[in-house]
Amino acid sequence: MLLEALYHVPRGKWAYAYNCSTIHLRVRSKRDDVDSVVAMTGDKYDWASTYFEITMEKAASDEMFDYWEASVRPKYKRLSYVYRVSAGSETIYMLDNGIYYECPQPTGSYYEFPYIHEIDVFKVPDWAKEAVFYQIMPERFANGDPSNDPPNTEPWGGRPKLNNFFGGDLQGVLDHLDDLVKLGINAIYFTPLFLSPSNHKYDIVDYKQVDPQFGDNALLKKVVKNCHSRGIRVMLDAVFNHCSEQFPPFQDVVLHGEQSKYVDWFHVNQFPARVNNGIASYDTFGFYGNMPKFNTANPEVKQYLLDVAEYWIKEIKLDGWRLDVANEVDNHFWRDFRKVVKNANPEAYIVGEVWSDSLTWLVGDMFDSVMNYPFADKVLQFFNGGMDGITFANRVGSILMRYPQQTNEVVFNMLCSHDTDRLLNRVGNDKRKLKLSVVFLFTFMGTPCIFYGDEIGLTGGDDPDCRQCMQWDHDKQDRELYDFYKLMIALRKQNGALREGHFRFLKADSNDGRIVYERADEKIHFTIWMNNTEESQTLSHPMVTRDWKDALTGDHVEPKDGIMNIHLDPYGYRILYRNLIS
Repeated sequence: MLLEALYHVPRGKWAYAYNCSTIHLRVRSKRDDVDSVVAMTGDKYDWASTYFEITMEKAASDEMFDYWEASVRPKYKRLSYVYRVSAGSETIYMLDNGIYYECPQPTGSYYEFPYIHEIDVFKVPDWAKEAVFYQIMPERFANGDPSNDPPNTEPWGGRPKLNNFFGGDLQGVLDHLDDLVKLGINAIYFTPLFLSPSNHKYDIVDYKQVDPQFGDNALLKKVVKNCHSRGIRVMLDAVFNHCSEQFPPFQDVVLHGEQSKYVDWFHVNQFPARVNNGIASYDTFGFYGNMPKFNTANPEVKQYLLDVAEYWIKEIKLDGWRLDVANEVDNHFWRDFRKVVKNANPEAYIVGEVWSDSLTWLVGDMFDSVMNYPFADKVLQFFNGGMDGITFANRVGSILMRYPQQTNEVVFNMLCSHDTDRLLNRVGNDKRKLKLSVVFLFTFMGTPCIFYGDEIGLTGGDDPDCRQCMQWDHDKQDRELYDFYKLMIALRKQNGALREGHFRFLKADSNDGRIVYERADEKIHFTIWMNNTEESQTLSHPMVTRDWKDALTGDHVEPKDGIMNIHLDPYGYRILYRNLIS
């Protein structure tokens, strides 16, 4: 076996406390190089009577590596362990101080998880595992109160531009809460609501005032109260990386320069603070001079923003924060942010906007989750024909092995957002491909999110075109697509196996767009069959057990001679299940 490919460290995503009594262990080996990995475990103070061997499961693979995983419940919350790795006639032992061909006696050279301290366990909100989120841009969702429309508001349904307004507001959201309940939504993610000159509100002037074009603070409180009465959680957008150039402390810097008491609130590189020939003399979000970047290491800035975070948690009983441009804010700030928010609401859900591997922020001291753009990219690439089944399985396996299990269960999965093309556009306006993508979204691990209007076929290209006005005329909605979304949401909400159950690919081959995968817990076993090709196909896989049913029709489906054969139309799918307990 290739010893150089073997990897484990007793920390991070490789060895962590899943809860107060369980430790998860992971080991990496070269792809298809190892036959078995056994975790040899015990308590270092009483090895003889606590020794226990656990055969690890091959939990995932990518192009280069296999990943082995085991769950351990140590008797005394302490764990010492060593790995026995076998390939053919070769066996080696992985210890903290190296690799051996004979297993040393229990010593300090074994890997060690010293103790499961409850305070150190990375806890995520349980409700986020049950959530189906709906992302709303209030300016484009519904105009419930024309009296608060900004000047030059355009007729509803016009073409989105970078700087035009259509009058959407919080009253419009309030008017349509029952529509969201009917769809099955139980959580809302609002893009920014606070005072801002733009239509998107990511350049904030006053962090404690709802923008008057949306309503006022009392109306936001009413919206949240009405959401809660319907079982809907609410998450707001925290824009703490930058503010508007109209933000009063920044205007003070513009006016008074180096003499301003707020001069250290920002990163001013040269005075005066201004934009000259399109280049700002201060740090900004991107190169947008109208969005000066906060110096979040400044104690006054930090306290101001942390007060904002705490204020809305307490004022409206907020359920969570989505953190804009989270990777450009210092980690010290986010550690303090988590403490403040979790102290105000221990069940608050914290989601960072990070577009790449985000393990740095997901080890328990900063975020609970991130917006899982890598998931969206891989799913859409596969269902658009950009990779075969085995490549897709490898990419998904790599994504799953990025984070601890508790994060995988609540990672914020979406297929599009206000920052991307609309979902229909991303799949070439092929509704069959859209459905396959959505089926995968709702049968995969993590917390799914729908961008408003995707469920009725709203289209749009890149920003700002993706920010279309919601279509409320049923005659202009795709009601068949709406019913499909409603069905998938209900299926997920009704079955714990689709939220927290084991995930594994059963069929994923090279040069083949057909896949089969499973989700299972102790109560129910799902298999999902997908024909991601342009031709009708029959998918076959060994299935010894019987009593399978179609999850969407209730029809019985049985294997023949130990083989399940499922015929699917082009870009078709089928979801089967069987009960594991009577």
